[in-house]
Amino acid sequence: MKTVGYREGVWNFLDDYRGKEFEGEWPTVPQLFHISELRFPNNLCFQAFDPEEKYTYKEAANVIRAVARKLVADGFMPGDKIAVSGYNSCRWVIAYFAVLWMGGIIVPLDSSLKDLEMEHFITFGSVKGIFLTDERIGSIDKDGRLGLKKYNLGKIEEMDGPEVPFPVRNGEDIAAILFTSGTTGIPKGVMLTHNNLVTDCLQIHTVLDMRPTDVSYAILPLHHSYTMMAVVYLTFSTGGAVVFGRKLAMSHIFRELREGKVTIFMSVPMLYNKIIAALMDGVKKKGVIVYGIVKCLMKLSGAVKHVTGKNFGKNFFGSLLQKISFENIRICISGGGPLPASTFRMFNELGIDFVQGYGLTEASPVTHVNPIEAFRVESVGKRFPAEEVKIVNPDSDGNGVIFIKGPMVMKGYYNNPEATREVLSSDGWLNTGDVGHQDDDGYLYLTGRAKNVIVTEGGKNVFPEEVEDPFQLYNDIDQVCVIGYMADKALKKEGIRIIIVPSQSYMDSVGNDKAVIEKHMNDIVDTVNRGAASHKRITKVTVSYSPLPMTSTKKVKRSDVIELFKEV
Repeated sequence: MKTVGYREGVWNFLDDYRGKEFEGEWPTVPQLFHISELRFPNNLCFQAFDPEEKYTYKEAANVIRAVARKLVADGFMPGDKIAVSGYNSCRWVIAYFAVLWMGGIIVPLDSSLKDLEMEHFITFGSVKGIFLTDERIGSIDKDGRLGLKKYNLGKIEEMDGPEVPFPVRNGEDIAAILFTSGTTGIPKGVMLTHNNLVTDCLQIHTVLDMRPTDVSYAILPLHHSYTMMAVVYLTFSTGGAVVFGRKLAMSHIFRELREGKVTIFMSVPMLYNKIIAALMDGVKKKGVIVYGIVKCLMKLSGAVKHVTGKNFGKNFFGSLLQKISFENIRICISGGGPLPASTFRMFNELGIDFVQGYGLTEASPVTHVNPIEAFRVESVGKRFPAEEVKIVNPDSDGNGVIFIKGPMVMKGYYNNPEATREVLSSDGWLNTGDVGHQDDDGYLYLTGRAKNVIVTEGGKNVFPEEVEDPFQLYNDIDQVCVIGYMADKALKKEGIRIIIVPSQSYMDSVGNDKAVIEKHMNDIVDTVNRGAASHKRITKVTVSYSPLPMTSTKKVKRSDVIELFKEV
């Protein structure tokens, strides 16, 4: 099986600035951005279309420094925590970097949080200031009891203050606190240092070729570490441009990809599945002959790449790719869940190289990337050179809990030592909570989340993620969630239950006839069951006509689904 080594010399450029712009092995986040400003002053840095915004590296850095000066003038000190919340925009990231520039700790918050939920995080995190959109600035801390200094993202270019020397932070100082889940009780605020973020960014470059000419697209929410690292950090560290998308709607996405001439597209499997399904449906509508020719050419393209290592798909399918504004796309990055092998294969055959990654917020967040030159379809990626991985308590198949150690692993959870001890050992090993195995070449293979496991009759462990995977490419299904249920209370035997939400287009096509819909959904389950191992077969089907609760990165909230469909 093909493998590749790590790309060498990817951070040699730092040698030109060590001792001048920074000291030690790694720069801090502001120092890394400043180095890009010096290397690529006139390159496009940030761009958005709604409203129209555009900044070169020099222009962005000047605004960032002006905002940082204003924060200092307003009395903020190094180590103070300042939040930012709002839709994706150039101004959001300018606020983010300005906080770091003046020595503060940035606290990105989900803009979909309700006012009281956001204030809960603000209070717990001892946040002293916040950047908000015009729509939210009047509703957060409106009675002033939190003592927050509030700044309008829409007026960020008006901010400035007297010239001051900015403090130089240490690489081990906290740069960001990211809240991972829970809007009540004790939140989990992941504390990431400057070294965590910078080393993770530079480690990714050892397996991913990013260029100053690349344009990346940020459509997933910026408060997620995945979006910030895989789009913003990776791009600014090599002098590329970031285009910010506002709406997770196909028409908006296609327009912004085309207008921004995007070359790097990062998203989650759900969106890739929808894009490829829509594209192939369009081909089918042209008739069986055209569809057959296209499928044959796709197989040929895939075979050529397999033999030569070169991707000629764009030569065959340029007009098809234009329909989804993918004609300029060089690389697609997928994360946040397993990518079906068929989706990866079809995009590759069309001429688009795919990169799949794995990680978690507690690890800054990327720990594995699947190299384009040696992509292993079943794997979530190859570990980084400065990273260690061990599998704890493996079963007979070699699958056990995945532990990770390396410079990207968090410092701990903010004000939550008990939760920190549960996942982080004294010698730096992080318990990911995921189950899987790794091969001799450092590639990781996921089975599922340890906390989600369903124990069926005979003591077999079944991971919901494995059962859900085949349903991703059924166009008539919008959402699925697999959970356990008590199939036999006397024997305490768990069964496998699936909650299915049919797609609106399918329901409309059958006149919203529930009998027809439910028969079709059960038929799909029967088809999937026939190809599954006996202990992984679904034994209970529930069709839901309401959407399942989802995160802002479009993942179903399994714990909420379990509560919604709890059996008395």
